[in-house]
Amino acid sequence: MELRFGYGEADVTPDCPAPLVGFYREDNYSKGVLSPLLAQVSVWEEDIRAALITIDSIGFTKELSNILRDQVAKRIGALRENVMLCFSHTHAAPDGDAGDGYYELVCKQVMTALETAVEGMEEVKAGCVNARTSIGVNRRSVSDRVDDRVGILEVRGLREGGSGAERKLMLLRLTAHGNVLKADNLMISPDYFGNVRETLQKKCGCPVMLIQGAAGNIAPKYFCSKNTPVDARGPRFVRSENALQLMAEEVLRSVEEALEEHVITAANNLHAYSRMITLRAQVPALERANAIAKEAMLECGIDGTQWLEQVQKLHAQGITMQEEQAEVQYFRIGAFCLCGMAYELMTEFALDAAERLKDEFFYLNGYANGCLSYFPTKEEFDLGGYEVYWSLLIYFKYFGRVFPFERGEADRVVEFVVKHAHE
Repeated sequence: MELRFGYGEADVTPDCPAPLVGFYREDNYSKGVLSPLLAQVSVWEEDIRAALITIDSIGFTKELSNILRDQVAKRIGALRENVMLCFSHTHAAPDGDAGDGYYELVCKQVMTALETAVEGMEEVKAGCVNARTSIGVNRRSVSDRVDDRVGILEVRGLREGGSGAERKLMLLRLTAHGNVLKADNLMISPDYFGNVRETLQKKCGCPVMLIQGAAGNIAPKYFCSKNTPVDARGPRFVRSENALQLMAEEVLRSVEEALEEHVITAANNLHAYSRMITLRAQVPALERANAIAKEAMLECGIDGTQWLEQVQKLHAQGITMQEEQAEVQYFRIGAFCLCGMAYELMTEFALDAAERLKDEFFYLNGYANGCLSYFPTKEEFDLGGYEVYWSLLIYFKYFGRVFPFERGEADRVVEFVVKHAHE
């Protein structure tokens, strides 16, 4: 059976002020729209049917993500593990968990785009190539590693024209946090993903979908803010009012060079499946919890009162260890493999997995099927700070967990990912 493909998209911008999520501030309500938010749906069919969906959002909880995945799976006659949601992780989009109807809006629009994709399915051929770009900077002092790959999956129709088969889609996977716009921005925006899409669509003449990589510790090189936040300090970062477009132009240059210099290799054969791993996290002793809360307030102005209450409640119930069932999902089209987890994975996860597999087209990504906590490497765990401890003081209520995964869990995840990569 030939590979078949369909595409649809829908606007998911709220029509009134909405609570944003991504920065800790007293007033998080949006103050207008800088650029519209998109949900993009691609449906694929060979021996199975599968859907790859991108949403301009910081990410939903795992529970809300799975409700949407089940709706999509039912419509296309597939299993949940055949549906991958990829969140851009923009810090300038509404909080899907706020309970104000925004999540329902997104689901409705995704299903509308899905109908368009299903109705427009046709036989295609696909191929992949890697570009290299310098849009990201490792913001943690223990590492200067950066996943600079721009994974490109090009989809073309089978009918040849004057300049070859018509291009149907460009799917790009790249790695840099979705916070070019910092905490002083309150306008709704897809962040630099929107500029990259618009710029590349004009050049390529087809829809462009973007997948966020393992960007937990990768800050964008360019930023737009009157302030200088912790993740934009030093000579490696460039402040500019045009930062969003500068990010897009960097990506465009790298993509143009790759398409000119390399022959795209065929990437047909569709596989989509999931495997589950159990992860463990300690509940901190009360003395240590109090010290972490005091540090978070001193360094970031984060109020850990509710977090401390939850830690105390867990100890009162005799709970000193929390376990979590984590999904590792694989979405492969030929050599091109997106592997996703619902965490803010550090970039070393992706680099180590690709190196161990000796596979430059294997991309381990975060923000897939949800957005839970940062997932630090052993080295990051030892460094502490916002990515390891302080962010949990804010978002623990979304994660159902009060502490980072144990120090050795990162290595276990990479081993697990590699083990199941070719099933």
